[in-house]
Amino acid sequence: MNIPMLDLKAQYESIKDEINQKVLETLSSQRFILGPEVEALEQELAEYSGTKFACGVSSGSDALILSLMTLGIGQGDSVVTTPFTFFATAGGIARVGAKPVFCDIQEETFNIDPVCLEEVLDSKFKEGDQNLKAVIPVHLYGQCVDMKGILDLAERYNLNVVEDAAQAVGAEYPSQEGVQRACAMGHLGILSFFPSKNLGGFGDGGMVLTNDEVLAQRLKLLRTHGSKNKYFYDTIGGNFRLDALQAAILRVKLKHLNGWHEARMQNAITYDRSFKESDLVENGYVKIPATVYKNSSVRNYHIYNQYVIRVQRRNELQEFLKSKGVPTAIYYPLSLHLQECFSDLGYTKGDFPVSEKASEEVLALPIFPELNKDQLEYVVSTIENFYRA
Repeated sequence: MNIPMLDLKAQYESIKDEINQKVLETLSSQRFILGPEVEALEQELAEYSGTKFACGVSSGSDALILSLMTLGIGQGDSVVTTPFTFFATAGGIARVGAKPVFCDIQEETFNIDPVCLEEVLDSKFKEGDQNLKAVIPVHLYGQCVDMKGILDLAERYNLNVVEDAAQAVGAEYPSQEGVQRACAMGHLGILSFFPSKNLGGFGDGGMVLTNDEVLAQRLKLLRTHGSKNKYFYDTIGGNFRLDALQAAILRVKLKHLNGWHEARMQNAITYDRSFKESDLVENGYVKIPATVYKNSSVRNYHIYNQYVIRVQRRNELQEFLKSKGVPTAIYYPLSLHLQECFSDLGYTKGDFPVSEKASEEVLALPIFPELNKDQLEYVVSTIENFYRA
């Protein structure tokens, strides 16, 4: 059996008529830069995410850069984030001239650990470091960070919070204010519409969301080179605009998003059950993903942008699965604090042991909505065969 890691063709076939109609409408309009489709998507995603404002941008990476620019973060400043994330999180900090400060993760969720964050912040401020300006928690794989701990610390130390929800559109968190969605809890929140995301476009795209009207206005100013009126510039911004074609396609897909989330969650439940019914979990060969917010009030407790297990002999297992037609991926094989491009930060191996251990053990399995039960069971049985050999 050969299983794809992601089957975007199957998704497209299921909504092809809707997509094609919307694309033709956009082509007929000849409005390709910003315009009504972008404005409509901004309104719809703000409503979906539980925020007041949204700003469509050119990519998730640019959403991070624009967010930091909007907060006035730049040369000489520092921003705390996790070393166990996609490069763009820390890369965006460096791109605006600020310094990434890393903090280890929780072993069970892979998300930034509020206990470690408190230690980092206490240490920095005891040293008299006045340059820390923000923290970027990453809702990794599709499950929210423990935001109460993050927000409490941010308030104590007067830090801005930028939620990196590139993998977590619609993921929910049971806060004191009720169930809230990713991007609605920090000062700013970012989404990515890279094609492999649960809400993916037909190319790059992203969005920044906020409940702050002043920040929303500045986002849109900086998105268009810092210009309110054509050829007159109030400040230096960039070209961070979302294309109308991408917005039009995403508006169609947004209507189906909760159904795709549900299918991914059901696939994860099937994986969980199959792994537990085998001896893989009991014997410690496989550790299935934790779901810390799974209860009756939280619908999208984990949207499974990835289904990531921890395994023994990871690299050998990956090669075996490949030979049997089962693709996998490693998110991420080397923590950011050990990447060559960040060597000047002074971190060394052993500084963030939980992140480093995760990099050696994580393995993402196919989880896309169109997977069938036979395919899911084949993945588990093939893993079982590897450890029984």
